[in-house]
Amino acid sequence: MKGVPRTVAVVGVPGTGKTTVCRILSGMVRHTYINYGELMLRVAGEWNLAETLDDLFKLPMDQQHLIWLEAAHRIRRLGYVLMDLHGLDRSPLGYLISLPVDIISPDIIVILESDPQSILWRRMADSKMRVRESLESLREHMEMLRTSMFVCSAVLGSVVSIVENHDPEEAALDILGIIEAAWAGDTTP
Repeated sequence: MKGVPRTVAVVGVPGTGKTTVCRILSGMVRHTYINYGELMLRVAGEWNLAETLDDLFKLPMDQQHLIWLEAAHRIRRLGYVLMDLHGLDRSPLGYLISLPVDIISPDIIVILESDPQSILWRRMADSKMRVRESLESLREHMEMLRTSMFVCSAVLGSVVSIVENHDPEEAALDILGIIEAAWAGDTTP
């Protein structure tokens, strides 16, 4: 790949610090920063279906899917995009890939990871409604996210990188380095 990657997807389980890292990174790149969940909520609000994320996720799955699709189509119409999304959501029924690969083909997929115990601590301090996970189920979720993103990468021809988030500023710089390397066409190991 040579040239500025048009679409960079930063994925990770809830609580890895994606939004913090992406907001820092957005000041360093020409890409439009999009938080997928916030865009879905905006669409749901425009359609008079939900005012909060809790309301959104209480909607019937077919309505949530239509909102998810509309958000993906809006992102696709943008030029350079930095997407912040889970990539794989865990529900009481199992896992669901939430990267809209049938509509958006990211040039780069960055899996943002953090220590599972730190993630659980962040979630406890977070006001968002989340599926409850144990340390063991969180590790499984992280492993399933890696697997699913590598499969998506193989199907789409995207590059996948894994970045550890020990410090948001450093993680943003690591992702910037990946974007710059792709821009330069540097694929050397």
